[in-house]
Amino acid sequence: MSKKKRIGILTAGGDSPGLNAAIRGFGKAAIGHHNMELVGFREGIRGMALNQTVPIDSATLSGILTVGGTILGTSRDKPHKMDVGNGKEDMIPTILKNCEANGLDGVVMIGGGGTAKNANRLSKAGLNVIHLPKTIDNDIAHTDTSFGFSTALGIATDAIDRLHSTAHSHHRIIVVEIMGHKAGWLALGSGIAGGADIILLPEIPYSIDSVAASISKRAKGGHPFSVVAIAEGAREISDAADYAAAQALIDGASNADAKAAAKKHRSMLEAAHRGNALKLAEQLEAATGLEARVTVLGYVQRGGTPNAEDRLLGTLLGGAGADFVAEGKYGITVAAKGQSAKAVPLKDVAGNLKTVPKDHPWVSAARHVGTCLGD
Repeated sequence: MSKKKRIGILTAGGDSPGLNAAIRGFGKAAIGHHNMELVGFREGIRGMALNQTVPIDSATLSGILTVGGTILGTSRDKPHKMDVGNGKEDMIPTILKNCEANGLDGVVMIGGGGTAKNANRLSKAGLNVIHLPKTIDNDIAHTDTSFGFSTALGIATDAIDRLHSTAHSHHRIIVVEIMGHKAGWLALGSGIAGGADIILLPEIPYSIDSVAASISKRAKGGHPFSVVAIAEGAREISDAADYAAAQALIDGASNADAKAAAKKHRSMLEAAHRGNALKLAEQLEAATGLEARVTVLGYVQRGGTPNAEDRLLGTLLGGAGADFVAEGKYGITVAAKGQSAKAVPLKDVAGNLKTVPKDHPWVSAARHVGTCLGD
């Protein structure tokens, strides 16, 4: 008889609807279909470094499909520079030793783009790894979608629906900030579905004059209210140019010190641009004469019960991941492709971002119904 495979599993990065569905999907397929043993790591990658484990069996997986968050806990630690004691340490050698001591044949890492990069680092170091794509931002490369996005899309859409009532009743501009630092999928999708009058994305730098003109035109046409859906990372044209210049300095840095200085400059710009929704509301109020208010959805978008689509996707990708592990296929992301799953090399996913193309059908749909995108 062949040796029973023993697999570690963890969740990393921000929490997201569908994490428990993916744990369950992988776990049930691994235990029940492939006769594997599972070991959970608590608090993400930190759990691997500190060897914080918990056994996972069928009883552990029972009843978690509909539960939000993650039964394993999570963190944003990086294996190659983890906060330990008074400084940062490369914990990759320790992680490899702990995985060996636990008798693991491989590890399943469930998380977003940052987790894909960390999984790739560990894969290069010799660990058998597969990655399951999670994020409400829908920005992971080479997968059609990721679990968490659909639920967050519904939450943000519902919020915009509700804010229309206040905007209409008080003749106000309502600016609603939606998650998405570098990719605007969530703001775009919920903005279209919720009927936002203006949608502002990181991919399309906006002009205050253009947004104000759109709102004023609506007011003159008998609609003295507007709902503006803005992604966290959306920037005015001048701010976007500054950020692009800072990124160019990083890309062109000739040595480590120059790169560090350029990254510090970029971080300062990012800090200065936080709170764009409040700034935008003040600018629009001054430009249009209409009262403006701001709603920041924040972590509300990430919490709560996953919807049917995310439960289905987590189960699909989790089960497919167990099949890939059984085949000995590692160093991959289990990507959603149509109605099925596909193994994509981690090296192609790590460090790449799926942003909204300016000619994407959703962008065209928004423009066709008269939505202002600020350009």
